[in-house]
Amino acid sequence: MMNLACIPNLVGGHLGGWRHRDAFDKPVMNLEAFIEMTQIAERGKLDAVFLADGNGVRDMDRPALFAANHPSARPSFFEPTTLLSAVSMVAKRIGVVATATSTYDEPWMVARRFSSMDHISKGRAGWNLVTASNAGDALNFGRSEHMGREDRYARAQEFYEVVAALWDSWAHDAFPQDKATGQYLDPARVRPIDHKGTHFTVKGPLNISRTPQGRPVVFMAGQSAPGMELAARYADALFGAGTTKQDCIDAYADIKGRMARYGRALDTLKILPGVSVFVGRSAAEAEELYLELQSLISPALGVHYLSKMLVHDLEGMPLDGPLPAEMAPETLGGSSLRRYIIDMAKRDSLTIRETYQRTLPALGGPVFKGSPTQVADEMEDWWRSKAGDGFTIMAPVQPRGLADFVDLVVPELQRRGIFRKEYEATTLRGHLGLPDAPSRWQASAAERGAA
Repeated sequence: MMNLACIPNLVGGHLGGWRHRDAFDKPVMNLEAFIEMTQIAERGKLDAVFLADGNGVRDMDRPALFAANHPSARPSFFEPTTLLSAVSMVAKRIGVVATATSTYDEPWMVARRFSSMDHISKGRAGWNLVTASNAGDALNFGRSEHMGREDRYARAQEFYEVVAALWDSWAHDAFPQDKATGQYLDPARVRPIDHKGTHFTVKGPLNISRTPQGRPVVFMAGQSAPGMELAARYADALFGAGTTKQDCIDAYADIKGRMARYGRALDTLKILPGVSVFVGRSAAEAEELYLELQSLISPALGVHYLSKMLVHDLEGMPLDGPLPAEMAPETLGGSSLRRYIIDMAKRDSLTIRETYQRTLPALGGPVFKGSPTQVADEMEDWWRSKAGDGFTIMAPVQPRGLADFVDLVVPELQRRGIFRKEYEATTLRGHLGLPDAPSRWQASAAERGAA
């Protein structure tokens, strides 16, 4: 079956989405709106909602872009584990996935936050492990510049290993809480982790019992070679794996092809490329929405945002001329989207105007646009072509976009028998069809059972 997650970003997935007449009027710090979005996704039986995050206010050096806001800026945004823990008390079945960075956080704190979220949600939590792509975040953590990619990924690998060990501190039966005998916990069923590595020294154990899922589901989003390697080694699921169908097919084969060297079965990693969906009751209605949103983006704002994505100032350059021939090949932050935009513009001989017009509808990602049947056709084609195990849905306007996807596209996928009609599992791991989390205590449990 196809897996589906969504990003309930209240400002929508299009640069002009928050300005549309059908968008939320006041999206800033609006808990009720997040709850509404999650309930819409749960009505559609989606696997999970996913919240990205950052650790700084972005674009203050670009006043026009800063004032207009854009979907990935998040100048005022809930801390995701706090928000989703609250949301999970209202939405009772859908998974809740939050981002935390391995670059500017600590393994102990991440292990504790996500263990708490898994207990609160009764087994529906996921951690999106990122290495942080925004170079400016470094300035909020006592650093003068962003950590280099090689160092970020080396830290991320050890970070994951520490978090996983902390999650495995306790056996599932370590807390008998037996009033009759007076035994609250079993000292034989807990161990320190005694980790001493290059980046971290952590004694452990974690001061939270083993979670309902054993471990929260671990998502990643890397599209670079180090990111793919890290995902192939450790991730349960991966967001974003390409910008075109062929990109996604190639990335899917690449990442899955790396798993054997770590002794992993292919079905233990789910890959869910992000796609923006413009759907209407007819193709004409979808096109009308698309054009309305494009009209809300001024050329100046389009240039500002394209400059941000390319990490190169395009202001003052001819709109109907090409991108500059000389731009730095790499940046300290994320660079896979940047490379894609540069290559696309060069391949298709695009002007600056054409480049931002093509990029903005999905902020550089794939776009599925049309009637419910047309969108479902494209989703099924990508899925059957092994471009992904499913999708992470981004809607351009909220709440209209997600509601239209749930009410128009999901029934078509269900009719084709490729998406669930009801939840069959109670955990996020179960929704995704993932195996039980491994445990260092399994052998002891088997020995106890034999005795």
